[in-house]
Amino acid sequence: MTEASAIKLARKLNQKKYRRQTGLFIAEGRKIIAELIKSPFNIKTIIATEDAMEQIPLPSDIQIITTDQQTINKISQLKTPQPIMAIVEQLEWPVRGDEAIRGLVLALDNIQDPGNMGTILRLADWFGVELVVASSDTVDVYNPKVVQASMGSLFRVPVVYTDLVHFLSDCQAPIYGTTLDGEPIDQQELSGNAVLVMGNEAHGLRQEIKRLVTLRLFIPSFRQGEHAESLNVATATAIVLWEFRRRK
Repeated sequence: MTEASAIKLARKLNQKKYRRQTGLFIAEGRKIIAELIKSPFNIKTIIATEDAMEQIPLPSDIQIITTDQQTINKISQLKTPQPIMAIVEQLEWPVRGDEAIRGLVLALDNIQDPGNMGTILRLADWFGVELVVASSDTVDVYNPKVVQASMGSLFRVPVVYTDLVHFLSDCQAPIYGTTLDGEPIDQQELSGNAVLVMGNEAHGLRQEIKRLVTLRLFIPSFRQGEHAESLNVATATAIVLWEFRRRK
């Protein structure tokens, strides 16, 4: 791949339709690239400044294109563009239907914010979640902002997009969902082999998802009287995952 074609491709990969067409995505930054090299993902090309390449030991079998920071700035979607980026093949994680009953599975219903998605992947990584299952309308996990916010966790946590209603309908494990009308989580018995469903930032869980939930959970507020209407979905995910792992 020539420098011109690599830069042209990298620019296109900022758009979801080209990521779908090519099966590729962009990863940016020294830490992200360092995590990527240790992962099962296949790096096609690295685009970087000379200084950046000197700071990271890069495998000899990867194509490396040297350019200037100004060129990288034109490609990057980040507020603070990094001096190194990679064009990477998307990974199809192998998942069997019966895997939902082994360990803790995190299901995401129409999560839209890339920052939330990336943070949730970091949480899934930290708390040892076995699998993340996302509804087809959830933000693309290979969105550059999701990749950046995950800080490398994307490369360790299997993420599968599917028909969430169908997935949950076939699930043999307990299904927990967080809702404002749920039962206080600290007062419930929680299974270590289960599916935990987190809903959309503005609307929560869809009704068809709620109907499949075995037990609705609520994170109680400790402020008397008026208080915040709800928690950010990533914050709520952190609290709920901690509660599950604390019990274990």
